[in-house]
Amino acid sequence: MCPTATIISSDTPLLLGSASPRRREILVGLGLPVHVLPSDVPEEPARNEPPAAYLERVVLDKLSGVARLSAGLRFAAILVADTIVLADGDILGKPADVEHAAELVGRLVGRTHTVYTGYALALPAAPARAAKYRVVATDVGMRAASNDEVARYARTGEGLDKAGAYAAQGIGAFLIERISGSYTNVIGLPACELVQDLRALGLLGGFPT
Repeated sequence: MCPTATIISSDTPLLLGSASPRRREILVGLGLPVHVLPSDVPEEPARNEPPAAYLERVVLDKLSGVARLSAGLRFAAILVADTIVLADGDILGKPADVEHAAELVGRLVGRTHTVYTGYALALPAAPARAAKYRVVATDVGMRAASNDEVARYARTGEGLDKAGAYAAQGIGAFLIERISGSYTNVIGLPACELVQDLRALGLLGGFPT
């Protein structure tokens, strides 16, 4: 536990450096006061950049961006995260359009892929330095699906703002046969592991409240 940590409260909320409504919903569902303060960081892998290196770089870049924006704010900690879908060693990012979404989902159906979420927590005394960085992996098995099903799903538009072009918590659930690991990790934030780290840093009082 960090002896100088401030408990997350309505007066000193958790700063969420992400515009993702899913991440905010997960945190609010845990009963945590949240203030959303996203930073604008490019989420494109560099040429030949390994997935693990890409994930850490983007997460720490987001942390630096939020740290700059947090000046003058009262908060207990900063949380930033990034989620990637990995298939055949390739990072499947957010689709550019419906056709691209169908292409990405087409690569995932009938097989198992892995979703990785990396997140960092920083304290007010050193907002640009990660007090904790963690990566959580979840395997997702999708059933075989016809080209028509894939195309129809892509046209719903549900996956256009999501890595891998699908939403496990939405219509996309009709494609998912099994999940091995954290379900909330697939949505964008591993709740179980995050609460453990918040506790270890002394950021939670009695939990749940």
